[in-house]
Amino acid sequence: MFEYEMQQLRQADLVREAAQEHRANEARKARRFGRHADHDADGRVSHSPRRFRFARAA
Repeated sequence: MFEYEMQQLRQADLVREAAQEHRANEARKARRFGRHADHDADGRVSHSPRRFRFARAA
């Protein structure tokens, strides 16, 4: 029974750790998009992308 309780505590710790990491990643993403004023609501840059960014392969 003791091993089961220890496993439950470890699982709860891992879930809390994962949630904390997820919140940190969301905050990083929000900061990154907050720095760039030219992003629209979908996260895409509002100016037109370069059409021919890479040369065609032969």
